[in-house]
Amino acid sequence: MKAIVTAARGSHLKPLTHTLNKHLIPLANRPIIFYVLDHISSSGIKDIGVVINENDTEIPSILGDGSRFGANITYIKQRGGTLGLGHVVKTAKEFLADEKFILYLGDNLLVTNLRSLIQRFEQSNANCMLALVKIPNPQRFGVPEFNGSKIIRVEERPIHPKSEYAVTGLYFYDSMAHTAADRIKPSQRGDYEISDIHTWLAQNGYNVDWVEVDGWWKDRSNPKDLLDGNKLILSIREAKSKKISQPQINKGVFIEPSVRIEGMVEIGQGSRIGGKTLIRGPVSIGEYCMIKDSYIGPYASIGNKTEVHGGSIEHSIIFDDVSISTGSKIVDSIIGSGSTISDKDFDMPKGNKIIVGENSNLAI
Repeated sequence: MKAIVTAARGSHLKPLTHTLNKHLIPLANRPIIFYVLDHISSSGIKDIGVVINENDTEIPSILGDGSRFGANITYIKQRGGTLGLGHVVKTAKEFLADEKFILYLGDNLLVTNLRSLIQRFEQSNANCMLALVKIPNPQRFGVPEFNGSKIIRVEERPIHPKSEYAVTGLYFYDSMAHTAADRIKPSQRGDYEISDIHTWLAQNGYNVDWVEVDGWWKDRSNPKDLLDGNKLILSIREAKSKKISQPQINKGVFIEPSVRIEGMVEIGQGSRIGGKTLIRGPVSIGEYCMIKDSYIGPYASIGNKTEVHGGSIEHSIIFDDVSISTGSKIVDSIIGSGSTISDKDFDMPKGNKIIVGENSNLAI
């Protein structure tokens, strides 16, 4: 069985994605797509096709040949732009051949037993199996319509959902998916919708099975979801740690005696922690950081080569090469690479000094 993973650049999560592919946004200091590839590989699937933009060299340079994930990666170029998940299936047809396969969105986090789901699909006579979750407002996802317990249609982003279920970013198919992909037409958005593949199968006599996943799922399409994902990963690491009261400190880290560290704290090599600093986990601090006279609280991730002087940070994602020197507490925030945040009271003339690109969000 093979897997295909989406990694083409999209327009969601601006301004973060102006210069960064959203699949590479770090959660607990690892790109989102790393967790997807780990999940697939640990389930037993080792042959993975990663679908990328036609001229993308960034994703292949970071993921490599897949050996770091215990898998083999083949890069599949999606020509003509990102034209929907149905187009992803069409693009991957040669790689997949006639084998059963899974499609896993590279910007999704799904905490469930993938191996058992694969076994269920392989042992069934289903042509397609959808992993569903019940959520309060499924309007921005594919939503299945049922006749009894049978899926008869899947509608993409419906105004009036026909059920409480959303289709997650995990799909299971046999080779009939290629026949369906060849039959569907672009939607009003100009995309080949994956929901149309499911509807075509259901309405042409094929078996569209479903399973309600009992784990945690988030589609990384907005800042709150990113923060929730970061919190989840740090919580999992904390739960797995046998000695959560002991920091996980790499080589070359310097910590002054005045520093207090509580709970599960990861500190990358070359980082320096000094002054009257309190770090209260779960927290992930990257490599070659400088943190002094600061408070780093639960569910904060601090990227590589970031400096924090006199700062206070909780429940936030800080990218690489960020400089923070403000006494104002930073919470529920995402700060992109190369950003500088300083205390306005120490600048002249005083006032709010802002350089903001398009699609930004500020609260002053």
